[in-house]
Amino acid sequence: MILTGPAIAAAVARGDIIIDPFDPRRLSPNAYDWRLGDRIRTCDDVLDAAYPAPFTETSIPATGMTLAPGTLYLGVTHERTCSERYAQLLNGDRTTGALGIWVHVSAPLGHTGHAIPWTLEIRVARPVRVYPGMTFGKLVFLHTFGATASYQHHGRKYAASTGIDISRLYLELLSDRGRL
Repeated sequence: MILTGPAIAAAVARGDIIIDPFDPRRLSPNAYDWRLGDRIRTCDDVLDAAYPAPFTETSIPATGMTLAPGTLYLGVTHERTCSERYAQLLNGDRTTGALGIWVHVSAPLGHTGHAIPWTLEIRVARPVRVYPGMTFGKLVFLHTFGATASYQHHGRKYAASTGIDISRLYLELLSDRGRL
């Protein structure tokens, strides 16, 4: 079940959901409108799942930054979110979609205990200018059923993230190679 805007506000007030910074004006009927952070990364070379990806990180100026088709951008949410009680789904929305922006298509699930700013996968259909702090999508909170296990307390590879993260699949591949 999806929490309504008033239920999200009540959960924030109780401390069951953390949205930092929280702005009650960003609540919608069934979600919270999250914003684009002020930094973005682009990969500098061919991506190889067996190695850390080289990248360039830049700040998005207040005057905006034009994103180009054919480039994978990694961004970050302005908000840090967490809940030990609810799972989260981070999605783009109609507003950004109408600009030809695809955001966070492959990994929308935030497990219970997920307590980090979200790394965003961003692609665009045509050149489009984006701005730090602009509304970029919707965050939905979901009731979980069954015993919960906190993402933070199970040594997950992204649990200590503080900003934009590249893929860490190479850590699994290194580990698998060590067992061969």
